[in-house]
Amino acid sequence: METNFDVLVAGELNVDLIFDDLQQRPVTGKEVIANRMTLSLGSSAAIFASNLQTIGMRVSFIGKLGEDMFGQFMLSALSAAGVNTQWIEQNARWKTGASVALNEAEDRAMITFPGAMRELLATDIHDDQLARARHLHVSSAFLQPGLKPGLVDLFRRAKSAGLSTSFDPQWDPAEKWDLPWQELLAHIDIFLPNASELCAISKKNTLSEALDIFQQLPVTIVVKNGNEGAVLARGNERISKKAFVNPKVIDCIGAGDSFNAGFVHHFLLGKSLEDCLVFANLMGAVNTLAAGGTGAFLSPEHVRHLAHKHFNYTI
Repeated sequence: METNFDVLVAGELNVDLIFDDLQQRPVTGKEVIANRMTLSLGSSAAIFASNLQTIGMRVSFIGKLGEDMFGQFMLSALSAAGVNTQWIEQNARWKTGASVALNEAEDRAMITFPGAMRELLATDIHDDQLARARHLHVSSAFLQPGLKPGLVDLFRRAKSAGLSTSFDPQWDPAEKWDLPWQELLAHIDIFLPNASELCAISKKNTLSEALDIFQQLPVTIVVKNGNEGAVLARGNERISKKAFVNPKVIDCIGAGDSFNAGFVHHFLLGKSLEDCLVFANLMGAVNTLAAGGTGAFLSPEHVRHLAHKHFNYTI
């Protein structure tokens, strides 16, 4: 019997190699020491999928991996979290992508080798797969040159099939931000950039000015803004919620993806936008309590324990 899913995630797959507690910033020609290293499931889409599955949604993933050690690591990590991986393709001709993260306080520098994530096309997501989900999520368009040209049509097909949709653009390494934004956002229910990304996309200096650019579109824009919390905008409506304060941040890898998972989780449960925003902030904060994007999301019980212990929040 075929299984239906709450969320279909289409996107990039790579491992994260995370270096924490650097003694100093790397300098060309010199060597520096990191006091902690973590190899973990990486990529915005995969972290989102894994953590969303953990907190209670049925998730399936479409993506591409190499037939290599990193590819097997990614499959095993997603499967262990409960994510359905039947539509992830492996090929010996490809190498699985990898990101190296150099963490400093609550910020980081990233180096990414895209590898197999370049191979995913919008036409690889078929209508019969869309028909088995309630919601489609895509992230990191600028790291996926095969997927990027077909994004508008993919989201159009998803909406035509009755799905709700969400999109996190992530940073554009080329800083061109060359997507047909007006056309694309017409097919997206939840747009999930961070503040820097939205300002770059809109070519505005402030978040308020950036939000004004899109206020005529029927899209809910949810902007992650670090320690400032998050802002939601739909038309002229604005909702702001403060972040949950974690004084002992381990790292912020995947915090935005966990935020996304929290928002989509509550959105699909039919919660108010204000409740969605609060829960998203909570999941982003829980993420920072352990190394890597999924380290804090070991089980539903563990997430509930962390939320109550550190933020006095009962899930």
